[in-house]
Amino acid sequence: MRPTLARRVVAEFLGTLLLLATVVGSGIMAERLAGGNVAIALLANTIATGAVLIALILTFGPISGAHMNPAVTLADALAGGIAWRETPLYILAQLTGAVAGVATAHAMFGHAICTASPHIRSGPAQLFSEFVATFGLLAVIWGCHRARPTAVPFAVGAYITAAYWFTASTSFANPAVTLARAATDTFSGIRPVDTPGFIAAQIIGALAATLLFGWLQPVPDSAQE
Repeated sequence: MRPTLARRVVAEFLGTLLLLATVVGSGIMAERLAGGNVAIALLANTIATGAVLIALILTFGPISGAHMNPAVTLADALAGGIAWRETPLYILAQLTGAVAGVATAHAMFGHAICTASPHIRSGPAQLFSEFVATFGLLAVIWGCHRARPTAVPFAVGAYITAAYWFTASTSFANPAVTLARAATDTFSGIRPVDTPGFIAAQIIGALAATLLFGWLQPVPDSAQE
């Protein structure tokens, strides 16, 4: 039996909270231990993020689908996987969970609960990187979900691990992550003024991949009944 909407929304909140606690917390820890070596700090942040994505999707996937990402939720609604009336609750849970995750990381490391980030991430290259990052993420999700669903957690974790390094933006690929990271003056932050462009690029990338895979891997009529 499918979990109730309340259970699914709580799962989205908790999953996104733990994701952001990992992204921000591992960034703080990495910066403290890397001795000024940014490449080592980024590598540590990358490994932690990819690993936690696998764990969280395996944990919360059977309950809510483990979207933990408004772009994924919107794409799923467009594809008919989640009812549009449920979409705002999913997104609200993800946004509040993301903010709570940043606060959790800050509390663990003795930082102020919320501090605006001064980290500049702007310009066409950064925005295009976010389009590519989110397009690739949704391509991986749709391709695996329709052909080999049990591989989704591992494929998503592997893709984000790689995308940290092949995109100029380090692959936020998630509007909730983007907004929450504007509230952390740490290694993983982003200036609040830079967030709208990132979010627009992410949504466009997600929708583009969803439309493309609707054509590449159309759902059989029998599966829609």
